[in-house]
Amino acid sequence: MQPSVSIKDLSLNFGNVKVLDRLNLDIAQGEFIVLLGPSGCGKSTLLNCIAGLLDVSDGQIFINGKNVTWEEPKDRGIGMVFQSYALYPQMTVERNLSFGLRVAGMPKDEINRRVARAAEILQIQPLLNRKPANLSGGQRQRVAIGRALVRDVDVFLFDEPLSNLDAKLRSDLRVEIKRLHARLKNTMIYVTHDQIEALTLADRIAIMKNGVIQQLADPHTIYNKPVNLYVAGFIGSPSMNFISGSLDGATFTADDGTKIPVGAYDFAAQRTGASKAVLGVRPEHILLGDAAQGMPFQTQAEIEIVEPMGSETLAWTKVAGIPVTFRCSSDIPLHAGDKVTVGFDIARGSLFDAKSENRL
Repeated sequence: MQPSVSIKDLSLNFGNVKVLDRLNLDIAQGEFIVLLGPSGCGKSTLLNCIAGLLDVSDGQIFINGKNVTWEEPKDRGIGMVFQSYALYPQMTVERNLSFGLRVAGMPKDEINRRVARAAEILQIQPLLNRKPANLSGGQRQRVAIGRALVRDVDVFLFDEPLSNLDAKLRSDLRVEIKRLHARLKNTMIYVTHDQIEALTLADRIAIMKNGVIQQLADPHTIYNKPVNLYVAGFIGSPSMNFISGSLDGATFTADDGTKIPVGAYDFAAQRTGASKAVLGVRPEHILLGDAAQGMPFQTQAEIEIVEPMGSETLAWTKVAGIPVTFRCSSDIPLHAGDKVTVGFDIARGSLFDAKSENRL
């Protein structure tokens, strides 16, 4: 089956600045892809290139097998939802939804059918006669999604659609977008800097840095087997703990001399000789007390800070002279100054080459 969207050797320069650099990406029919990264990494630029809002410097863009690199946005078969709702303030919700279809000269019966369908899917039927000023932020974003929905296209593009909403609304609308994708089964490309949105929504996540995709994989792989130090540090909250040292066979020696057995680690390739390396352990893979007893590496540590989070507790301590964070159940009573046994679940850890920063 041909990809829904195919990007081949795409480059975009603003003057002497390379924003996208020979980028390749194939997106399957009906796939939900999230472009994730910090501000300035090129994710919104890539989305705007797919939408036709920016002219590319080099490369090609195909949508459903058709080369659309130089097509107008309206001819690309896409619907776009922006961060700003971009609604016409003087028009009712119904008029906002139908405006593009009316301009295109679509028959009135078909317009009414599409508006009714979008309103039903997004549960905004009671809002059709209101104007945007009389809507909440979440309702306005639903209308913005509806305006893309009425176009009845194969590919939907979302540019940080939830970033203007408060945390509760973001969570609610995230579920709505997930439901929408499950119902429509259209291809969706979604830009965000919020890793929770990425992990919960995506079939695959493309993590970007400086216009280059660092890793493209499903959320489970991205989280558990990050391809390099950048991805490992970017995904996860709190972020992965990193300990610098050297690796020789099945022993990792931290810079302070602490020896950590890593025989349970699943190396990507056979290794020989000693080399500088970085050991990464996620906060939830640092085990405490009795749970640490079966681990190949255990040490005594003093709790420095405790941060109750409701269902879980975060705590800060030092291991191998390095500040580390660990996460445990809120049922475990912890206080600053407590002495505890901690152990690493090395099988779920990550090792990186210190020079290339790639996963070992």
